[in-house]
Amino acid sequence: MGFTILSPTAILGYGFPGASFRRGLACNPDLIAVDAGSVDPGPYYLGAGKSFTDRAAVKRDLELMLVAGIERGIPLVVGSAGGAGARPHLQWTVDIVTEIATEKDLRFRLGTIAADIAPQQLQQALAEGRVQALTGAPPLTAESIDQSSGLVGQMGTEPIEAALEAGCDVIIAGRAYDPAVFAALPILRGYDRALALHMGKILECATIAALPGSGADCALGILERDHFVLQALSETRHFTPTSVAAHSLYEKSDPYLLPGPGGALDLSGVRFEDIGEGRVAVSGSRFQPTDQSWIKVEGACPVGHRSVSIAGARDPAMIADIDAILEQVQQRVRDQLPASVDPEAGQLYFHVYGKHGVMGDAEPARHSPAHELGIVIEAVAPDPGQADTLCSLARSTLLHYGYPGRLCTGGNLAFPFSPSDIRAGQVYTFSVYHLLQAEPEELFPLQVTEIRP
Repeated sequence: MGFTILSPTAILGYGFPGASFRRGLACNPDLIAVDAGSVDPGPYYLGAGKSFTDRAAVKRDLELMLVAGIERGIPLVVGSAGGAGARPHLQWTVDIVTEIATEKDLRFRLGTIAADIAPQQLQQALAEGRVQALTGAPPLTAESIDQSSGLVGQMGTEPIEAALEAGCDVIIAGRAYDPAVFAALPILRGYDRALALHMGKILECATIAALPGSGADCALGILERDHFVLQALSETRHFTPTSVAAHSLYEKSDPYLLPGPGGALDLSGVRFEDIGEGRVAVSGSRFQPTDQSWIKVEGACPVGHRSVSIAGARDPAMIADIDAILEQVQQRVRDQLPASVDPEAGQLYFHVYGKHGVMGDAEPARHSPAHELGIVIEAVAPDPGQADTLCSLARSTLLHYGYPGRLCTGGNLAFPFSPSDIRAGQVYTFSVYHLLQAEPEELFPLQVTEIRP
């Protein structure tokens, strides 16, 4: 009969149509699984211990999944709880789960898997040469480890398998390899690891790989012994071989290899087949285990506070010479900084939308004409007051800066908001983005709780 997995949404809290979810339940799934996080939103959420998804939205999604799963005896697995998957995010999610259980009078065995890495544990591994940098990662030092306010390891399937073997009905995992929450139970049931992980790679984004794509709709995966089948659960969406193949390239530096905990997926021999009714069959996935166990570790540390100002420019003379104008404004601001702002620590950026604002120096269309520009002034400094001062000075200087061809002296910028300057809070950077040589059982403790409201 195969092993059926219901993936309600691309990220917990993104939502999904009730009709699609009910169609999925009618297929009698063996598992409901959902990815709850990612590092895509950047280091802030890991460092600050906050979720990038809204609590009310997460509770709505979880309530539907929990009630359906408990009533039907279907295990529910959530990975990268709260977005970044550190202890505050994990507890935040568990609090929502227990709140729903109380309100709905639900009884179940809850497994909670922490993903936090102790700084001293990483320090020791660094000293022993058991840490490798990922591409683009900063050098790892004892100081950068100590400064990290969030430090997590990305678990594979093994800790989730252990929770399932312990009889957990609901599993809330900290930072997890995205496909792991989908693959753990079928692997435990004896299904092929490569196929389970590849199917999980697609299902973690639900119908983003369908046409038309959506991160807020349900998908079904049916795992057989030598292939798996993908099916959208909305009447308006369907999978195609091309859409699934394209998504298999998602978040990969190599088109054929997808590294993860314990090894890599080899997709060089994969076949995608249209089997009708908007379904696609996938076969040929292979798994290449590594000789040693390497765990991806993520950490974030604070680097200052940010203030921003958003403005628009429409003067053709200003637009034509915007790069030079901004360079000159940058220098003038530096020359006029008050003593209260540390010139070495304060950082000023101009993000110009309409002129390589998205891709920056990598933008290939360097000379496309624009009739208007959006300019985001960003100031980063050690404390909020310094950031405010730097942002204010940059905004006022650019507003009244004289440039060749200017005819209107009333001001160069249009501001959509008043006040124009906005405090954007603390700024974080990834201080740890490395591989740690360690066994999974050393890092990811399981806590089992009987929920009896």
